[in-house]
Amino acid sequence: AGAKDDTFSVLDLAEYTKNRPWWRKIFAPNSGSSAEKYNVATQLVIGGVTGWCTGFIFQKVGKLAATAVGGGFFLLQIANHTGYIKVDWNLVQRDMDKAKQQLKFHSSGSKMHPEVKSKVDEVIIFLKKNVILTGGFAGGFLLGMAS
Repeated sequence: AGAKDDTFSVLDLAEYTKNRPWWRKIFAPNSGSSAEKYNVATQLVIGGVTGWCTGFIFQKVGKLAATAVGGGFFLLQIANHTGYIKVDWNLVQRDMDKAKQQLKFHSSGSKMHPEVKSKVDEVIIFLKKNVILTGGFAGGFLLGMAS
């Protein structure tokens, strides 16, 4: 029997995944819009179900966060009233004035960084290509928040 000359090409997955995250494969510009892949009913169902799940989770986490923050403020107020905590209001006022000055300085430029602008543009393109899916998600999100 003759000797076989088997040659294999090696794909380094670590290097491949470093340059190509999983979300790029799904949401890449050349992956096409969901309007090309699914019919209208499927898009509405997918968008509605994912929106409802997101809204429901957002509502539950939001209530928990609001309770924790409100309870923390309540406990701090009780501690301040009973004398456990003393607030230096002059220091608070001085820090607030510094923060206001920094906000005025940063908002006067109001130029978006190129990275942020490119990401915003990608999101806008995705939303325009997938209007039905986005509408279903928005409706589902509102229903999830209401339930």
